[in-house]
Amino acid sequence: MPVYEYKGLNKAGKTVKGIEEAESRNALRQILQGRGVFVTDVYEGSGSRKAANRGEVDFAKMLERVTLSDIAVLTRQMATLTRAGIPLVEALTALTEQADKEELKRVLSDVRRKVNEGSSLAKALQDHPKYFSNLYVNMVKAGESSGNLDIVLDRLTGFLDAQIELKGKIIGAMVYPILMLFVGVVVLFLIFAFVIPKVTAIFQDQGEALPLVTAILIAISDVLANWWFIIIPGSVALFVGFLQWKKSAAGRPVWDVMILKFPIVGPLLRMIAISRFAATLATLLASGVPLLTALDIVKNILGNTRLVEVVEDARVNIREGESIAQPLKRSGEFPPLVTHMIAVGEKSGQLEEMLENIAFSYQRETDLRIQTMTKVIEPVMIVILGVAVAIIVFAILLPILQLNQTMM
Repeated sequence: MPVYEYKGLNKAGKTVKGIEEAESRNALRQILQGRGVFVTDVYEGSGSRKAANRGEVDFAKMLERVTLSDIAVLTRQMATLTRAGIPLVEALTALTEQADKEELKRVLSDVRRKVNEGSSLAKALQDHPKYFSNLYVNMVKAGESSGNLDIVLDRLTGFLDAQIELKGKIIGAMVYPILMLFVGVVVLFLIFAFVIPKVTAIFQDQGEALPLVTAILIAISDVLANWWFIIIPGSVALFVGFLQWKKSAAGRPVWDVMILKFPIVGPLLRMIAISRFAATLATLLASGVPLLTALDIVKNILGNTRLVEVVEDARVNIREGESIAQPLKRSGEFPPLVTHMIAVGEKSGQLEEMLENIAFSYQRETDLRIQTMTKVIEPVMIVILGVAVAIIVFAILLPILQLNQTMM
């Protein structure tokens, strides 16, 4: 049945709204009339509502965007309800009714309808890839097949929480340096473009030969002051062009190989990718997902085309009878310790435990490196900005001292 969004007035005259399934608009009005609700507006799904608004932007909807945190909370609640023995349709009904965001209500209502019509939960979730990833769907599918859906949902919740925590740490570590860099660049630009020309004008009027540092400073200032309207748009255009090239089919593989070789950043990104690889693969295997299917899912969350290529090659070699560790070791992209631990796990039949140990170890190492970078970046940037200001002050004071000596 179609899903409708409605607005109306209850018996007390208060505005009410919600989402409901009905065979038609008229059927919906009759259902709500029986509940004492007078319907004022009805929209089928979210598309008709947008059309009805005639292009108006609903900023409240934009602020209600469904986030990964919302999906993690939803998964945790679903695991609790499933473990309590509540039938799936009833659990989805309860989750739909208590969802705060209208978009999430609409998605859950659609999932509930399909499950009620006989579809599996995994199949119903698969129709909403914007909110439920391939990893999520396959784990739910494995949980339904094994009869351990509540356990799988618990594992999914832990996995999502870990991803949210890691993302928060990375964003938190990068916000301050980026903000400081932006402020520093703006301040230096203003100094070069507007302050230095006025200060150095008195030196040029004297007709004396200026020190090399001062001459360079004046040249840079002249360029910025006279050509800022070209430099700023040009810099923005170059930055946007670089981002587009980095996302393109030709540029992405080249950039992904290069960035893994960058000092400091490359090893950190590799650690994050390996941590994701090990944690996700362990979770999938523990949930009953076949190895080849699990590797096909894992490669899509690494975020680096070079590492994706390595995992895909490993998948092909495993299909031909090799172990997991051998092709990963040959690639040179996975550290020897990782491949050794995987090989030991395969031989001992404890691959999942070894992968969890790898994930834990690399997650801890990632946290330590992020903390170290956060502590180091601040003083380094302060020193860099201090040196830049010192050079500017030196370039201004040096000709003043020369003038004083000449006058004496």
